[in-house]
Amino acid sequence: MNIQQKSLYIPYNHGHLHLRQITPVHPDMSKPPVLMLHGAMSNGRVFYSDSGKGLGCYLADSGVVVYVLDTLGRGLSEPKLARGFKAGQGEVIREQLPLIQQYILSLHPKVERVHWCAHSWGGVLMASAIARYSNLQGTVASLVTFGSKRRIEVKSIKKWLSVDLIWNKVAPIIAWRSGYLPADKLKIGMDNESRASLRQSIDWVRGKWIDSDDGFDYQQAASRANWPKSWFIAAKGDTVLGNPSDVKRMIAECQIKQVDYTLLSKKQGFKHDYDHGGMLTHKDAVNDHFPRVRDWYHNFNG
Repeated sequence: MNIQQKSLYIPYNHGHLHLRQITPVHPDMSKPPVLMLHGAMSNGRVFYSDSGKGLGCYLADSGVVVYVLDTLGRGLSEPKLARGFKAGQGEVIREQLPLIQQYILSLHPKVERVHWCAHSWGGVLMASAIARYSNLQGTVASLVTFGSKRRIEVKSIKKWLSVDLIWNKVAPIIAWRSGYLPADKLKIGMDNESRASLRQSIDWVRGKWIDSDDGFDYQQAASRANWPKSWFIAAKGDTVLGNPSDVKRMIAECQIKQVDYTLLSKKQGFKHDYDHGGMLTHKDAVNDHFPRVRDWYHNFNG
């Protein structure tokens, strides 16, 4: 793979945000880059690895400049989650994404827009930031999401066990005792989750799209937003965390006019009925749907 990677550290909140820059060896900085955001209990590693695996590395190898963010407390961003950590998802929406957007644009003075790409809950946070801020509506070129849903309305035994019981009931108890949710040690996620983010995501999955910090109504803002061209990708085997029916509900809730939807399933001609993480990490993704994502950016006209 003909790429190069380096870590950038942006001062923020008495620490720093980690931004992984992945580029071709001879990058074209005059074309819009891609900013990638992980979901809950995760970090930027879902998009890249030191050995060159992942969608971020794949796109960079095709000529795209890629940036992957670790939100505060996750990945290589500091301070790490610990007892007393106060920040939640509201800070990602209102502060971290706007800050990183401006930072990336400063690295590309000939560029006016940045493509946004997210996995799972990261898509909800990105969509929230776009709906809230008109300046982002003007500087985000496109929104691509993998398994992103705001509400989980699908009903099943697996959903009751993993969401209703473990996420909604057990996880908050563990987080209260530890000061945060140690998802990595519990082997239920790639990275840890703050108490605030856990509480806020539970509220949103079950209820209205309103900011618990300041009462901002994202649903109302979404109905008025000038949305960028978007593409929501779901997977047939993603039965709970990004169930295709819930992904479609999010598309309808956002009221995006220019939007594509793709279901990764064998019936649709793909190699597998991918699951929630597998749509980004499965070894066959590189030769299956990653080329379609590559072509989205290379042929983008929006």
